Amino acid sequence: MPAPERPELEERLRRRLAEIRERDRHRVRRIAAGPQCPERRVDGRQLLSFASNDYLGLAGHPVVRKALIRGAEHWGAGSGAAHLVNGHTGAHHELEEALADWLGRERALLFSTGYMANLGLVCALLDRGDLAVCDRLAHASLLDAALLADARLARFRHADAAHATRCLARAPSRAALLLTDGVFSMDGDIAPLGPLADAAQGARAWLCVDDAHGLGVIGPGGRGSVARAGLDQHRVPALVGTLGKAFGTFGAFVAGPAELIETLIQRARSYIYTTASPPAVAAATTAALALVADESWRRERIRVLAERLRGGAGQLGLALAPSTTPIQPLLVGTDREAVRLSGALESEGIHVPAIRPPTVPEGSARLRISLSARHTEEQVDRLLDAIDRHRRRDADGGSAARQRQSS
Repeated sequence: MPAPERPELEERLRRRLAEIRERDRHRVRRIAAGPQCPERRVDGRQLLSFASNDYLGLAGHPVVRKALIRGAEHWGAGSGAAHLVNGHTGAHHELEEALADWLGRERALLFSTGYMANLGLVCALLDRGDLAVCDRLAHASLLDAALLADARLARFRHADAAHATRCLARAPSRAALLLTDGVFSMDGDIAPLGPLADAAQGARAWLCVDDAHGLGVIGPGGRGSVARAGLDQHRVPALVGTLGKAFGTFGAFVAGPAELIETLIQRARSYIYTTASPPAVAAATTAALALVADESWRRERIRVLAERLRGGAGQLGLALAPSTTPIQPLLVGTDREAVRLSGALESEGIHVPAIRPPTVPEGSARLRISLSARHTEEQVDRLLDAIDRHRRRDADGGSAARQRQSS
């Protein structure tokens, strides 16, 4: 008997995976050993990593680890239920109040992930036919949230407040949200929040800022891009933050007016219909928040390292994207070249991930260099030396190939 034909869905998966590999866009999970730190074993090899979002170096901090252990001893391993059933504990509530107080906002609400926070926020606020105006390079969760809400989606040119203003004018009689990252995760640049707040206010819209990569790192006291721009809760009603980056733990939150938070409790499906995060993680995050607020030297350390990296890159003629944050992208261009350079660095024991479409626009593949307060100047110099060495090796190889062709 002839073998049965494969189902169409199976064939589709096979074709799509083959296409991903052919385009140098296949992604592979790495297996790391030990806590987050610059020197770490990955897939059995000791690597110097510039790949983590643990910007302040708190993921393995002894104070945070001890708070997690004490939290687990008191609360157990899991919350057992959704917040609105019986999973909301004193540890969760204490963290929400501490976040709201730190940010100068009326209330804060914990979500399990930043993705779920954005989905819950946008879908709870917008009805079918309302308007979502989103920066073209904003995080995928903001775009997905607008689509899931069945809102009219308009995407404005990156960091272009004038274009955002024109997009907001498309539905003057409907509710509207202006959505942007505070710090853009793949470029490291900071949104023009003042002009965007003006645009939102002029259109009677709400400005919502996802500051996942800004909180803890920039602004007075580390309170992020919104505080850096001098904007308050009235000008930016909805502020989204994640806890798995600068805070070194896990989870996310939305902070804003009491009426907004109460609405999310009642309407945000990604809050209502999911198990609350472990209370021990909330206890660890409360301890991390105190370190974020008190230890400004960590932010200063990142600034010094970024200046050293950028200064060295400038001397070598390397094309770093303009950024004053821990995110320092080295623009490469083609997917294949990004993968090749990342692999070459790894052969010397340095891990810098290659970022390719669809995470970034076509033709803008890059190495995403991510700095941590735990990096040293010597480690930054080692990275620069390795990049320069491989660049010169490629140049020498290209010259030799041209000479062979001409002979």
